[in-house]
Amino acid sequence: MRAPVGRPPHTTVRAATDVLVVGASAAGLSTVEALRRLGCTGAVTVVGAETHQPYDRPPLSKQVLAGTWQPERIQLRPGEALSALDAEFVLGDPAVGLDATTRTVRTASGRTLRADAVVVATGTRPRTLPGQASLAGVHVLRTLDDAIALRAGLLGAARLVVVGDGVLGAEIAATARTMGLDVTVVGPQHALMANQLGHGVAELLTELHAGRGVRPRLGSGVRELVGSGGRVTGVRLDDGELLPADLVVVAIGAEPVTGWLHGSGLPVDNGLLCDSRCRAGEGVYAVGDVARWHHEQLGEPLRLENRTNASEQAMTVAANILGADRAYTPVPYFWTDQYDTKIQVHGVVPADAGAEMTVVDGDPATGRFVALYRSAGLVTGVLGWNMPKQTRLRRGDVADALAGGPARTPALR
Repeated sequence: MRAPVGRPPHTTVRAATDVLVVGASAAGLSTVEALRRLGCTGAVTVVGAETHQPYDRPPLSKQVLAGTWQPERIQLRPGEALSALDAEFVLGDPAVGLDATTRTVRTASGRTLRADAVVVATGTRPRTLPGQASLAGVHVLRTLDDAIALRAGLLGAARLVVVGDGVLGAEIAATARTMGLDVTVVGPQHALMANQLGHGVAELLTELHAGRGVRPRLGSGVRELVGSGGRVTGVRLDDGELLPADLVVVAIGAEPVTGWLHGSGLPVDNGLLCDSRCRAGEGVYAVGDVARWHHEQLGEPLRLENRTNASEQAMTVAANILGADRAYTPVPYFWTDQYDTKIQVHGVVPADAGAEMTVVDGDPATGRFVALYRSAGLVTGVLGWNMPKQTRLRRGDVADALAGGPARTPALR
């Protein structure tokens, strides 16, 4: 399903617009802050499913899980800064329905809220395995409460199995191993984060984990979770092998929280589908992990799950609510910190073994390098390993390729 691409231009700033943001996330808060910076004087309401004030999610799998940060440290803004926004925060009351025509939101408690513009910022929820809910000791990690519960479990466990070989699974494995646990990572890919890092670098990351004592069991599927007395005792692989575990973390991806939009008439397909202005319908926008919008330079819908996108997309959405006509065309970006290694990717690293990779700075053998990736002679991505400044300087190569439009960016689709 393809979202509408065009929208009539607006030039008048609608300062008195009332806005309802559904999702007290980083994306939701960034939208509110951008609205106020741009001069919005209307009433702003934020509806959140969690009881917590908006907080930062990237530290959950690292600093919070390791115990080096207390939970209150990840709050995005202190209370006085939130008060200065002159916004009403309705927390612990998730949205359960939307009438897109009247821009009216219903919440679980029966509250009805209406505004001139609605911003959907409900994010994602973790995918789970069959039988997971019936076993104690099986965790996911998405929310602050998840992180607190998982940390408590780690402190009382010796053997951890992480089901999932992507970014989150790798980060949890690194944190748990640093805490001294016996850690095994299971996943279908040939190397950790292979889909995100491509051949070569994914193997380096897997070697980094193995060198720290993690046991990668990659290229393996999970048949079932095994338990006794209502508590997990292991993970059985497709080949029948049983991996004993005191604790299991399931990190097999996430799905956009769009179920509450059923019956709204808005287009939903792996996220809330939007035009290039991040608009899903008249007066309804989406921002953050839940938004799948038409990227004009790629020529197709794109959905990104990272902190940087949450902030940048929010600025575009706020401007468009107030009358701008701005397309959102970012260079895709993500980063991950594991052990003492920082990996950053601008653009897209092709996952196929035939992708052209050129090291342009540093040397992989030294643990510090920058690599450019090309497809059909055009730069599609830049990856940095412990060289953040040099990686950032190469971002322009990716931006230049994107600026050429869909015909010039085949590998970014």
